[in-house]
Amino acid sequence: MNFVSIRIITGDVARLVDFYERVTGVQANWATEDFAELRTESGTLAIASIRTLALFAPDSAHPADNRSVIIEFLVNDVDRAHQNLTEFVADVVQKPTTMPWGNRSLLFRDPDNNLVNFFTPVTPTAIQKFAR
Repeated sequence: MNFVSIRIITGDVARLVDFYERVTGVQANWATEDFAELRTESGTLAIASIRTLALFAPDSAHPADNRSVIIEFLVNDVDRAHQNLTEFVADVVQKPTTMPWGNRSLLFRDPDNNLVNFFTPVTPTAIQKFAR
């Protein structure tokens, strides 16, 4: 088994895709107006309209209703990322902070109120864990 992607269901695909393109610097690949993907080396962030749920199970997901998942991105320099995001990220939950497990972490919310964590390993153990 291989983890491939996480999908966010939203009421406004274009707005959310624009946000993630801006914060990640990754250009989205659009399949339809209801579905786009931002692909990275290690996984894909898919963003889909609530209309796509009709193909799965209607009413199985609700846009802007997440209270338990944090979408995480490994970045080279979380402090620099924080500086670059201040102009368009409205809700910073936690400024860059070094966590007990060795990552320096920035926590903010996307336009649908989903939590996003940008982090940089800073301790030897954390750096080794994410070495490529």
